[in-house]
Amino acid sequence: MVSLLDRTFTEKDARFRVVQTFQDGRSALEWLSQNPADLVVLDVYMPLFTGVELLQALRTRAVPVDAIMVTAATDTATVDHLLKMGVVDYLVKPFTYERFQQALDTFCRHKEAVAGEAVTQGELDKLFAPPELGDHAAPKGLQESTLERIRGCLHAAPPEGLPSEAISRQTGLSVVTVRRYANYLVERGEAFSTINYDTGGRPCRLYRAKS
Repeated sequence: MVSLLDRTFTEKDARFRVVQTFQDGRSALEWLSQNPADLVVLDVYMPLFTGVELLQALRTRAVPVDAIMVTAATDTATVDHLLKMGVVDYLVKPFTYERFQQALDTFCRHKEAVAGEAVTQGELDKLFAPPELGDHAAPKGLQESTLERIRGCLHAAPPEGLPSEAISRQTGLSVVTVRRYANYLVERGEAFSTINYDTGGRPCRLYRAKS
């Protein structure tokens, strides 16, 4: 059930493709040792080989894969040990889709920062420095990285705007999440929303960014 949930959440994001899933850590280790992957989502408690043991083995074999840990384990020793092994993020069950999405965003920022031959201080600051509070800071409950994805989509929208379903397909976010964030941008005055009654059926709300 946990594996299916992780896969479902990951496949909602158009930036990712799930290439393989496993029911135990030992099978995952053998596959990852022979096949390339950018990111692995691990549960601490798995049969045959725990997530901690799997991650240790991957590091010992120098397998170049990043990891997001998903677990109910909250004891400080486990958390500290995993952080020292360089996990991208640590999700405690039960978690929301938005929190899972935040972990994927963190991974993507890491990949973007080290994509070239050299990194700048500004790129490193995006990874390690806390976000500055200001006029564009996301309120509690909203993720700034998700807001930026919605903003980018709205700025690229045609003059008539885009429905939430189209924004959902382009960003990999759920329609409910898109509407929540888009309506927030409308309230802030950063975007417009209009109703299209010429759909031949149910009216459709369209969103676009202010120029």
